[in-house]
Amino acid sequence: MASNAFELNAEMRERAGKGAARATRRAGRVPAVIYGDKKESVLISIEPLELKRLINTGSFFSHLVDIKAGKDSHRVIARDIQLDPVTDRPLHVDFMRISKGATIAVNVPIHYINEEASPGLKYGGVLNAVRHEVELNVSPEAIPEFIEIDLSGLEVGDSIHISAVALPAGATPTITDRDFTIATIAAPTVSKAVETESEEGAEGETEEGGEE
Repeated sequence: MASNAFELNAEMRERAGKGAARATRRAGRVPAVIYGDKKESVLISIEPLELKRLINTGSFFSHLVDIKAGKDSHRVIARDIQLDPVTDRPLHVDFMRISKGATIAVNVPIHYINEEASPGLKYGGVLNAVRHEVELNVSPEAIPEFIEIDLSGLEVGDSIHISAVALPAGATPTITDRDFTIATIAAPTVSKAVETESEEGAEGETEEGGEE
């Protein structure tokens, strides 16, 4: 569980708008906003390296963040990040305040384990990850770092549905109208293609030999 929040230091910003945001970026910082919980929005700026450190954890959008800005501290979760289309440099971040007792929808990464114990994968099958994350309704204080799926014993043609996944207590999928697929063990299509090419080549050699 994501029991310990990330920590992030920020500076207050006085002005909103595109011009003010550009000025913040020219000063070498990333503009951001904290909103929600029926309170006024707070404009802040973040040091790029500190922000990148959190983004590189892989759980930036599924982990609580304690932001210290001025004399105040805000417990938030990242909701959106705008990136430069060319450089992928962060341009702006939206953080949402966490209300006490609230339940939020959050995308949680999926980790697959024990691939070596799957007969289907062992003999050439391919793991087709239909989803790399799953959206859950969960308490902010109990957001899992990831969902773990055990591939032991799975054969070619087997599917893993959300109903077979062990979710943390109190967490429920946001999709409730169907038992959606998380992953499948697909047939080794590449191997089949290679075999087909080999067969075609062998047939061609036989035909050429027949002409002689």
